[in-house]
Amino acid sequence: METIWFMIVAFMLVCYVILDGFDIGAGIIHFFVGRDERQRAAVIRSIGPIWDGNEVWLLATGGTLYFAFPQLYAAGFSGFYLPLIMVLWLLILRAAGIELRHQLDNHLWTSFWDFVFSMASILLAIFFGAALGNVIRGVPLDATGYFFEPLFTDWTTGGQTGILDWFTVLSGVVAFVALAVHGANYVALKTEGEINMRAQKVVSVGWYVLVLATIGSLAAVINVRPQLLDNYYALPVGWLIPILVLAALAALKYFNGKGNEKMAFIASSVYLAMMLGGAVYGLYPNVLPALDPAHSLTIQNSKAGTYGLTVGLIWWPIGIIIALGYFTFLFRTFKGKVAVDEPH
Repeated sequence: METIWFMIVAFMLVCYVILDGFDIGAGIIHFFVGRDERQRAAVIRSIGPIWDGNEVWLLATGGTLYFAFPQLYAAGFSGFYLPLIMVLWLLILRAAGIELRHQLDNHLWTSFWDFVFSMASILLAIFFGAALGNVIRGVPLDATGYFFEPLFTDWTTGGQTGILDWFTVLSGVVAFVALAVHGANYVALKTEGEINMRAQKVVSVGWYVLVLATIGSLAAVINVRPQLLDNYYALPVGWLIPILVLAALAALKYFNGKGNEKMAFIASSVYLAMMLGGAVYGLYPNVLPALDPAHSLTIQNSKAGTYGLTVGLIWWPIGIIIALGYFTFLFRTFKGKVAVDEPH
């Protein structure tokens, strides 16, 4: 039962990264593809009807995590209290940037909220990547199942670790580049003209950076937590994941060069899903590894009661079917491209 819920949480997290990932990516490239207020408004409109719905996947993932693995929720949210508060403020500022930029017809007002939207998106991508880096590296959990980390210490991955070190910052850089490319693919899919061409240019240039970042991150993971490969050796079918990562990168390059925006976006979605899926596959059965393996939180010692998990397994499919139906309706309703100077 706990393995099923581990897979459910992983699935919902992947959905969030893919869906809200292109929203965040659109914010990262906001000033590059939109050279004036009109063009930046078109970028905002490309995500306008869907960005807040995409963020609900983060709330749903957190709620499912609390339901299925309450000990993980308690330890993670207390140990990562400072960065979680920072992420919360960044989410608020990003939403404010989207919603407030068009409330006044004033250049200074609009430019300020465009800057807030873009900067919050950049920092969110880096913080989300650093959070995953912390989970992969491990945290200083003690025998009580709790931990505390300062924002940074000596930037090494051993001893008294901080939330930020060379490995978690590298993870943040990978997330930044990956979401920027993913967002550029979506903006290219939803726009035309100059914005479309600049977005495709971001993908073509960013692809090389993404390849280097991916190789660097994989080497760093093997160096920091070689135990992540144990599951791959025990169940070799997992080696399909890195193969699919490489295939997605190749497909992204090919379809971007051919101007096939839809397939390029699908390729970047597969890349994100496989990169995150590869980390999850290697971590299992750990949900929050400790620097001292004896104190790690696993699906067994952090799960909720069997009765609750069983009842939840009846209701979760009903909820997810409704959610997927809603998102299908939403994306079909707002399909097609946006144009510069359309009404907000």
